[in-house]
Amino acid sequence: MRARTLACVDTTLQDPLVGQVLDGRYRVEARIAVGGMATVYRAVDTRLDRVLALKVMHPALAADASFVERFIREAKSVARLAHPNVVQVFDQGADGAYVYLAMEYVAGCTLRDVLRERGALQPRAALDILEPVLAALGAAHRAGFVHRDMKPENVLIGDDGRVKVADFGLVRSVDTVTSTTGTVLGTVAYLAPEQMEQGTSDARVDVYACGVVLYEMLTGDKPHDGDTPAVVLYKHLHEDVPPPSAAVPGMAFQLDELVASATARTPQVRPADAVALLAQVREARGALDEAQLDALPPQALSADRDIADDRTSVIPRSLTVPRLLPVNEDEADDDPAGSGDPANRTSRFASEPPLPPRRRFARPRREVLAIIAAVLLVFGVGAGVWYINSGQFTKVPAVLTQTEAQARERLDAAGLDVGEVKHAYSDTVKRGTVISTDPEPGARIRGNDSVTLTVSDGPETVKVPDVKGSRLDKAKKLLKTDGLEPGLVTEAFSEDVLKGFVISSSPDAGTERRAGSAVSLVVSKGVPIDVPDVTGQDLDDARAELEEAGLVVEVSTSEINSEFDKGQVAAQSPGEDKQVADGDTVTLTLSKGPEMVEVPDVVGASVDDARAELEEAGFEVEEDRGLLGLFGDTVKSQSVDGGETAPKGSKVTITIR
Repeated sequence: MRARTLACVDTTLQDPLVGQVLDGRYRVEARIAVGGMATVYRAVDTRLDRVLALKVMHPALAADASFVERFIREAKSVARLAHPNVVQVFDQGADGAYVYLAMEYVAGCTLRDVLRERGALQPRAALDILEPVLAALGAAHRAGFVHRDMKPENVLIGDDGRVKVADFGLVRSVDTVTSTTGTVLGTVAYLAPEQMEQGTSDARVDVYACGVVLYEMLTGDKPHDGDTPAVVLYKHLHEDVPPPSAAVPGMAFQLDELVASATARTPQVRPADAVALLAQVREARGALDEAQLDALPPQALSADRDIADDRTSVIPRSLTVPRLLPVNEDEADDDPAGSGDPANRTSRFASEPPLPPRRRFARPRREVLAIIAAVLLVFGVGAGVWYINSGQFTKVPAVLTQTEAQARERLDAAGLDVGEVKHAYSDTVKRGTVISTDPEPGARIRGNDSVTLTVSDGPETVKVPDVKGSRLDKAKKLLKTDGLEPGLVTEAFSEDVLKGFVISSSPDAGTERRAGSAVSLVVSKGVPIDVPDVTGQDLDDARAELEEAGLVVEVSTSEINSEFDKGQVAAQSPGEDKQVADGDTVTLTLSKGPEMVEVPDVVGASVDDARAELEEAGFEVEEDRGLLGLFGDTVKSQSVDGGETAPKGSKVTITIR
């Protein structure tokens, strides 16, 4: 797995910024991700020699003052949140058309990547992720800020297991009433009802979004889906988030209550902020036993789905506020009072798909039946014979999710026999209950006929094969052959396992898992190599030393000023004492030579003033007092005359008499 900030795949293509040094300091190494407002790069701070993430606003948006203001607001807001679960912002600036944020680089992937690969998570894992997310949001809420765009894409999971919340680009003050003038800013699947209806956001919109994220982690799917954003928004406004146990039978009711509390459609019913929700989460966890926490999740129903409601977007208010349409005239026939009172009719919203108009009958149904019976009598058939023949048919009763015994009893009551009983595996239907019938429920069937039942054997389980010591490609094939899927692949150094071979799997070999479940693998990077320090060396010497250590050398296209002579190595990445694998690349940045700076004239100045002026100009200061200057305080001469130039960082000696 490639290390990244916002996803697990390095998306570097031909990008004009890759290989460049932004603002004279940040060397852009690779493109990580592209969003609606900005592109995120992996970069190196050449001044501090550290890897970081650089979020650069799209140049087309940099001309828009409102976007720039939002960008800067993110930097200032997040910089105030000193919390271990919040992605840190180090710096903010601009270089020509590029406005950027320098942020903490998190090597790992996002919660969205985990859900796509694994589907639903065990309750323990879901709560382990949710708790640090709520801790981060709680710090933001108590500091007076609302995230407003919580979703799995903004939850980063580091290779070391740390969970961090990213992308406070939509952050607003808790006391600010968001005026959207006809638009809602956010991600459709996670928007709270009040964001759609009033366009207002306080800490409880983050609570609602976290409730939706918890539901998705527990079930592997979003609570509300639809073909268009309008349908999803309508459901958030008018339908409660269903309990996770509806999708995962047997799930602990404490988790249902937790989701219901966080996603209440009335904001006042929800926990006041993330801190309050975190307290509820910890209380719920304490009430669960080990079996409930480690309950196996179902295979995700839509892990590979990539729909538009995962993206942050500006949604027209017309799609979020329902509009009443006139009732179809035919619906007047369904008016229970026969009064035509609109209160007795069912109104539809504009966002719903239109219903097909019903056919109007010239006469009531009873009158039509009477006419048919009369016709049959005239022809000598007889209404009684017609009725008896029609009575030979019935409908298959609904027996899905019932036990086989219950299904037999209901079919027998309907005058039907049970024919063949088949068995099949099912990830969603409880073992021993009916998956399907043939004919299907509601189908017309002749009386005394038989119905075939298909009964669930529960989820198909397989044992995880032993892939330790196998090459990665072979390990993946073994997993697929045994009915499992290769999951997350991470790398680690190993003194015993050759590079490219599997060190371990999770779950371990021999563990029983549902067929189709993902198994994560740890692959060896080989024996670690300590990177030698080659700064200050000529390029040829540095290249030879690194290649002798088994490393590949790449020379940056940009050069920087340094204390070293022109052409010598000024910086390297990774730096000294960092550990890398055999065949990894070390990037060298060459020196343009020291920066030449004009030396201030400090003759006649006091010692303290002279020292301060020289150090401010970038020089080291050395005092030469001799015997005559032990008690003096005035500079009589300086080793480099004032007005001349000298390398920045070099030493200037002042003589004191």
